[in-house]
Amino acid sequence: MSRRAPKARAAAVAGVLALGLSATACGATGEARTAHPSPSGDGVLRLGLLLDSTGDSAYLNDAQRAAVVLAVQQANAAGGYGGKPVELLPVQPGSDTAAESRRLAQTGADAVIGPTDSSRAPAAIDVLSKAKVPLISPANRAAALTGYRSGGFYFRTSAPEGAEGAALVELARRSGAKRIAVLHQAGDHGKAEADAASAAARAAGVAESGSAEFTGHSAGAAAAAAKGADAVLVIGQGDGQAILASVADAGVPGSKLLLSSGVYGRYGSALADHALDGARALVPGVYPTPEFQADLLEHAPDLKDLTFAGEAYDAASLAILAAGAAKDDGGASIASKLIDVSGGDVAGAMEGNRQKCTGLPACLALQAKGTPVDYEGQSGPISFDEHGDVTTARFMAFTYGADNQPVRDGDVTVAR
Repeated sequence: MSRRAPKARAAAVAGVLALGLSATACGATGEARTAHPSPSGDGVLRLGLLLDSTGDSAYLNDAQRAAVVLAVQQANAAGGYGGKPVELLPVQPGSDTAAESRRLAQTGADAVIGPTDSSRAPAAIDVLSKAKVPLISPANRAAALTGYRSGGFYFRTSAPEGAEGAALVELARRSGAKRIAVLHQAGDHGKAEADAASAAARAAGVAESGSAEFTGHSAGAAAAAAKGADAVLVIGQGDGQAILASVADAGVPGSKLLLSSGVYGRYGSALADHALDGARALVPGVYPTPEFQADLLEHAPDLKDLTFAGEAYDAASLAILAAGAAKDDGGASIASKLIDVSGGDVAGAMEGNRQKCTGLPACLALQAKGTPVDYEGQSGPISFDEHGDVTTARFMAFTYGADNQPVRDGDVTVAR
């Protein structure tokens, strides 16, 4: 099984998010993440799942569905919620995001997992925040979603894209680089990640020179100006083969390259021999443990890709634990406890003496004894902040050989 680095729809994200950040945004007001709401549940915990990937990206749906099903089954094996089974509402993959969000709210969802595509998140947030239903995405990475108005009903178990910029700098620092150049593809995604990389470099005392923005046709010129740096960070979102071919043609050796997940790929003979020899690359998240893989395959034996499986499992597990901590399955109550059960450190959202636990069964066992929990999941520590973002981001590190194929050889963790 594999875990890929899917490509986001950066242009669409920028346009949609601009609406949400304006004064006319439709999302709820208030701050559900730190509120103390009155109970509003009916005694049955119901989870919804938004599977929005279509076409070539449809494979992303399967792992997320399997992971959420696994979390629900584990919860029910432990006695369910309040002695009643946790329910997973019927799933309709590929449906219109706003319409599907309305359907889930109308059929009693207490929390919803998804969507995958950052550009679809605002439509779901606007509907579900009004209905006071928390939305926990396992895959949204657009930086602008941090400020999207949700009334405190939006969370994500995947780190915002800016964290990757900091992780690339950490990878450069580990290699001994004293001076870096940051080349980023034009667009909001590239700029956000490049800005984060520049800030991380300043904080680490790493000099920066030769940095530049590029379009698909100007990557070579930008790379030529950056050849004097010890490490060249290449941040893009798609068109990786063309970008990296231009960089190689400009004379930048693979040993200097640090690639973002947006240009990561198994290029092989699609690039000149040795073009990426020694290059490093990052992919968000961590590879699921063998035990977790076995559990998933037991319930979904045809599963071939694990992208976002860990993050989806964590999202569902946190929703279940939050309901247990709140002693109420109402959406507002769940939203108010997500920071707490994730191990977050936000005033007004924490219980004292939380005990760390890994995986849903272990945490449910502690909750059954009345012990507050600090959940650590398949994707690593969560610790939501006041925006519903994770505060620790983990990445898998890869090194390319002379055949332009990546081999995983480590991990990078950065605190946000």
